[in-house]
Amino acid sequence: MQFLDLAKVYIRSGAGGNGCISFRREKYIEYGGPDGGDGGCGGNVIAEAVDSLNTLIDFRYQQHFFAKNGVPGMGRQRTGADGKDIILRVPVGTEILEDDEETVIADLTEVGQRVVLARGGNGGFGNLHFKSATNQAPRRANPGQPAVERTIWLRLKLIADAGLLGLPNAGKSTFLSATSNARPKIADYPFTTLVPNLGVVGVDGAEFVMADIPGLIAGAHEGKGIGDRFLGHVERCEVLLHLIDGTSETVAEDYHTIIHELEAYGGHLADKPRVTALNKIDALSDEEKAERFDALQEAAGQRPFAISGVAGDGVQDVLRAVRAQITRARTPKSEEDEEQWRP
Repeated sequence: MQFLDLAKVYIRSGAGGNGCISFRREKYIEYGGPDGGDGGCGGNVIAEAVDSLNTLIDFRYQQHFFAKNGVPGMGRQRTGADGKDIILRVPVGTEILEDDEETVIADLTEVGQRVVLARGGNGGFGNLHFKSATNQAPRRANPGQPAVERTIWLRLKLIADAGLLGLPNAGKSTFLSATSNARPKIADYPFTTLVPNLGVVGVDGAEFVMADIPGLIAGAHEGKGIGDRFLGHVERCEVLLHLIDGTSETVAEDYHTIIHELEAYGGHLADKPRVTALNKIDALSDEEKAERFDALQEAAGQRPFAISGVAGDGVQDVLRAVRAQITRARTPKSEEDEEQWRP
């Protein structure tokens, strides 16, 4: 299935039905009173998060969604039927934005979560509603309220426990393929990964979901490369796994490039817990490995992991560290304090 994480949609709710002007016309009733019914309400446009989708590709082929109008009222005090709602089924993790692509209307992060995007118009009152002691035969009725028409954007942000970051060709897809059930495209050239990939990773009997996004380059937050529009997919992650290409001669510079992009992107992305790993150590000599490990440690300010996604060296240790960060992020502060002081 083709992946699409951004879609523009045009929606319109249903207009309310008009009220009816009608009088009783029955045999043997000389002065029949008003009996015009009210109009029905227009249908709503609703967005619902479902668990059977992981892409917005359906909205590429259909962008217009119109709810049904309410049926006008009828004589004999009959109220018109309400217009049928229309439901936009979207993947869990979908943000709904205004036409400016910045104002968030709703963020659907749970299965079954719903939001009304355009409410249908109320039906108009029939002339029966206006009958009074001083006006026994009213000849007025209200029109139904008009429909609500708007343009919205759907933006999908994948929900994963951990996210993979790194420059192009840092070995992220190879790592995900070696540690999970995901089978991303892998090749020895930059920007092999064109879409985000999700994989279920298992370590020590526990499982978590890891997301791999296309590689970032300097200036990605300004739109350079292809990774900038995918940074949102790791916003919901509890921890970031930062992979550095060990075969690069500028590992410290590579590390700072990604950190700068996280900070420039904004939000809380740069504040998320990170695990740093020097990848592709199987392709290095002992001298090169020691040199680049020390350079990365100095740049990161902490001891990185040395791993090889292809050979599997050090992979389990990294996964345990990522899993520990996920557990720590989801443990309430009170429980953390209690564990810290527990003898």
